Amino acid sequence: MREWPSSWAAALTTSLLLFLASPGTFSFSPLAWVALIPLLWAVNNCSVKKAALLGLLSGLLYYLPLLHWIITVLATFGQVPLPLAILALILLAAYMSCYLALFTGLCRLVAPKIPLLCSAPFFWVALDFVRSKLFTGFPWLDLGYSQYDAPGLIQVADLVGHHGVSFLIVTANVLLMLGAAAVYQKKIAQPRTMGAALLLLIAAAGYNLHQLRTIPSLLAQAEKFRVAVVQANIPQDQKWLAASQKQTVESYLELSRLALAQNGATDLIVWPETALPFYPQEHALSLLLQTGLAHPHQVAILTGAPHRERAAATAPIRYYNSAFLVSPDGRMGERYDKQHLVPFGEYIPFRQLLAFASPVVETMGDFSPGAFHKPLSCQNSRIGVLICFESIFPELSREQVSKGANLLVIITNDAWFGRTSAPYQHLAMAVFRAVENRRSVARAANTGISGFIEPSGQLQAASPLFKPYTAGRKMPLLGLTTFYVDKGYLFPYLCLLLTASCLLWRILTGKPEPKNNV
Repeated sequence: MREWPSSWAAALTTSLLLFLASPGTFSFSPLAWVALIPLLWAVNNCSVKKAALLGLLSGLLYYLPLLHWIITVLATFGQVPLPLAILALILLAAYMSCYLALFTGLCRLVAPKIPLLCSAPFFWVALDFVRSKLFTGFPWLDLGYSQYDAPGLIQVADLVGHHGVSFLIVTANVLLMLGAAAVYQKKIAQPRTMGAALLLLIAAAGYNLHQLRTIPSLLAQAEKFRVAVVQANIPQDQKWLAASQKQTVESYLELSRLALAQNGATDLIVWPETALPFYPQEHALSLLLQTGLAHPHQVAILTGAPHRERAAATAPIRYYNSAFLVSPDGRMGERYDKQHLVPFGEYIPFRQLLAFASPVVETMGDFSPGAFHKPLSCQNSRIGVLICFESIFPELSREQVSKGANLLVIITNDAWFGRTSAPYQHLAMAVFRAVENRRSVARAANTGISGFIEPSGQLQAASPLFKPYTAGRKMPLLGLTTFYVDKGYLFPYLCLLLTASCLLWRILTGKPEPKNNV
């Protein structure tokens, strides 16, 4: 195959296509199915080193605009100096780009002994999985998440999770590239492998169609639970002011009463993460939830709020980012404490190593991670709570469901992101939690996007950003256990094992680099 006229232009093209396929105000998710073709074509006829460099460049050009909201989070709301915020974005983008560099380098390293169709999809998923675990994990917007708005393409997530969708996208990209090469060369280089890949994609499409046809009947027969979500749109710069606390609570109460007036009898009203900007068990304002809403309307309330406690009289105080369930009789009942905290936002990893940056570090949060025991109980529902950042980690929702949750509730405060694409990106990942576990999802966000996600991944009643909003829905409660929850979560482990085996084989054989992998 003739070398791509400009390898660097190919890397740029892939970056642009990936960015345009990503969730945001303007996005076109089908581009993900062809976005990798230019980069794969470019690295097909070059050295391992150049392939890795092309992957690194493509990653940088993709992640810098994709993660631009980091500057807003750090500089606007985190009081981090702007130059440091920009540096943080560059460093994070560079870190994320290293995985794409490893991907292109590894694909080139094992060629042509291992065909690209037999290596690239596995390598991609393995590296995504490593990124979700290393340094506390940051699996932000893996490739499969780009398809959140296409329910007809993501039903396989109940078998192998969002990683399975990423696998199929990479497979399709490689298959299309090989098809283009076959047309150009008038010869099919890997007919059996290409045929097997095509059959895999057809089988996945058939499964998607089957699930979309069968799930509606399951939802119609399922027991229902009436939920309302409330989005009060409290500005981040006012949220924690003591003088604004009463007004904040009254805003939520007013919107909750509006939700009851619009939707009638309701089982649960969901308020966002830290909707109560104080410790509810210690503050008189928390009585307003009981006397002004829960008890008179006989409705349960799930609200985010901070919590603090001592394990013993002489022990240090521990702080938690929590969700409290207020029962219809007004009692402050069960509580869920956030397990997976945001690094450098809610706690400081490697604090001793960052002593040199203590003036900045000391301005950041210092929460403790909670321990999950069981879902929260509310009438006929068992509620699995995910707080903000937790919704991007599929293992957390899977654990909730495996312990009996028949409803997932996500509470978040995305005001930190400002008017960027991050709220859309955050929402996209929540869609997959519904499909993977086949659970209804209610999502309440301070400034949006709030709404409901059906077990099929259909987004319902999505709110606008930065406007007060409330909506209610009868949510189906499914109790089935998906293959993903039972066994399918092991799929990325399999990909990681195969990737490690390929790398070990390449090290042991020590064969010279090939010229072509097509």
